[in-house]
Amino acid sequence: MLGKNELCEKIRSMFPDIGECGIDVTVDFDDDKKAWVVDLKKGTEHLKTHLEVEEADSCVAGKQCVGLGIQIAQLRANLKDMPHFE
Repeated sequence: MLGKNELCEKIRSMFPDIGECGIDVTVDFDDDKKAWVVDLKKGTEHLKTHLEVEEADSCVAGKQCVGLGIQIAQLRANLKDMPHFE
């Protein structure tokens, strides 16, 4: 299984504005759910999504990132639509 830094860097490479425009990303593994938790934050607002281990591993290995890309793009769009986003 890949490490959280690898997954975090892959997300940043796919979405260069994360981190640069004030959106922070954190990645942690949830042992109970056996999945990665990706948390995007902007100020006091934050949204989370879960990624299956196989999906995250496949993306970081350069095989397929469609699912991860769609989930992160939707999370980012939802965060930007929140009323307190500036």
